[in-house]
This record gives sequence, C-alpha cells and structure tokens, in this order.
Amino acid sequence: MKLKFTKMHGAGNDFIVVDAINQDVNLSAEQWRRLADRRFGIGADQILVVERPVSAGVDFRYRIFNSDGGEVEQCGNGARAFARFVSDKALSSEKSIRVETMKGIIAPRLESDGSVTVDMGAPQLDPAEVPFDAAGLGGWAEGEDTTWPLPVGGKTVFVSVVSMGNPHAVQVVADVDAAPVETMGPAIETHARFPKRVNAGFMQVVDRHHIKLRVFERGAGETLACGTGACAAVVAGIRRGLLDSPVRVSARGGELSIAWAGVGQPVYLSGPAVTVFEGEIEI
Repeated sequence: MKLKFTKMHGAGNDFIVVDAINQDVNLSAEQWRRLADRRFGIGADQILVVERPVSAGVDFRYRIFNSDGGEVEQCGNGARAFARFVSDKALSSEKSIRVETMKGIIAPRLESDGSVTVDMGAPQLDPAEVPFDAAGLGGWAEGEDTTWPLPVGGKTVFVSVVSMGNPHAVQVVADVDAAPVETMGPAIETHARFPKRVNAGFMQVVDRHHIKLRVFERGAGETLACGTGACAAVVAGIRRGLLDSPVRVSARGGELSIAWAGVGQPVYLSGPAVTVFEGEIEI
C-alpha cells in the first residue's frame, strides 16, 4: 500500500504526520519503526496520526508513535504540528480545536503570529500517578517540590517527577551542554523506579524566566526539543522556587514558551509548527 504523509517539525522535534481520516492506516509497530528510521524510512522522532474522534465534544483523535514503534500518551510539540496540519489540510476551519489523546483532552490554538499554543492540562504531581515508585526513598523538600534520590551509574542524582500525560524526571544541571545526556539519559529512562519508563530532562536555569533544556525521550533518544519535557521542567522549576512564569525554554532546535499559574492549573505551551515537505511512501 502507499501512504501519504507530511513531514513537520516543532523547534527541531520532527514528525511524520499521517491523515487517517482520508486514507486507511493500520500499521504494525515494525512498520511505524521503519517509517521513522532515518536511513531506511522517512525519518522522525515521532509519528502523529490524525483520526476521527471517538468521544463526543471533541474534534479529532490524536495518536503518537515513537521512533521505536511504541505508542505513547502525549507529545506537546506534536500537538502544535497536529493543529497546524489539520488547519493547512482544511480538516478544520477553527483556530482552536479539542483533541482527544490517550491521557485526556488537549486544546491547541493557532495564534495570529503563526505560532501554536496548546493547553496541556494540569500536571500530575503525585509520584504514584506519574508513575514513580518512591517506596523506601527519602524525598528532599525543595520549595513546594519534593526531589527524589535516584542512583544512576554509580552516583545519586535528585529528580523532580512530573507527568504531563507522560512521565518525566527533571534534574537541574550547572551546564546543560556538558550534561551527560547520552549516558545518563538511557539509564534514567529505563530505571526500575519508573515502571513505564520515563523522559529524562536536564535543566540549566539561566534566570527566573529562562532555562536551557535537553531531554532524552522515552523510546526516541535525545531530541532537539521536547514540548512535554519543557512543560515538566518549568513546572519543576517553579515548584522548586527557581523560576517564575512565563518561562522561555531554549532547546537545541529552537525556543518554546511555557506559562503555568500553579498547582491545579493548566500548563500552556507555545512555539512554532513548520511543514517541511509532503510525500508518499510504499509500505
């Protein structure tokens, strides 16, 4: 079969976007993995699938597959690409849409400057719901947050655990460019304390409204930007007393903006969503 697709990116976090409304799409994990392969396929961090909604009161269903072929709950940069795609393809004429994901409803909005803002919902801060196994660990109070000691590679790092619909472990580093993302990232991702694996964030605080961030994503490796990772890092930084909203997040692929008013309130993620090219591939 032939599959039509659009290649997009949000601050360098790149996606294959597939319209499953106007074409039949039923692929295996191996086929998703092959599409995402940068040598033998199209190449992407994640594959985004646009479907008709299953629930009432929403406009679309949004499915996300990592480059390893596994389906995951959420992708913030992908949500912005999703909103740009359905607008560009005339699947919706609305500036704001409601989209169902594995972890609930999100609400992307097209802005007049061409950027996209996504209401990512309120963060989940209960370790058990992230999920994170805190049994037997002594957490360290830092501001309104609790950081948890995590033994990794012969040393102990302290992480904030946050769910933005997907799990994140955020640590503060002095220099994000020198952080051991390539070695420590995989060890944190697969740490036994995270039963569903985790996205590992490395955050450098520049000032109270600016951070630098690298994220080793679960099932994808380090990406040039991670929207949910940026949200989780800012939430952790605000709760630790290090940051004030709004916060500019400098990722290796570009800039994101995060706003959060506090516990129980939604996190707003803003940034670019760009189409790179369109094509058709034989599956």
